[in-house]
Amino acid sequence: METFKITQETKLQQAQEHVEKLKGFYSHLSIYLLFIPIFIAVNYFGGSNFPWAIFPIVGWGIGITGHAFETYKWSPFFGKNWEERKIREFMNS
Repeated sequence: METFKITQETKLQQAQEHVEKLKGFYSHLSIYLLFIPIFIAVNYFGGSNFPWAIFPIVGWGIGITGHAFETYKWSPFFGKNWEERKIREFMNS
């Protein structure tokens, strides 16, 4: 019974941490989406002939992508559950 309680408490804590990460990501994404048209408008109405707005939009977009990878625990290099498989592999050898 004690193990079940610890497991439930651990799951609850992990779920709460994940929800906090999601809130942070959604806030970051919302602010980014709000600022894209602002950058474009300032670039257009500022009289600049150079499309400088593309630089903060792309740079910030790269940051958003990294934040999404972290939030959704996705890694293009190691794949899903890579750490767990490696730990099991080393434990069994």
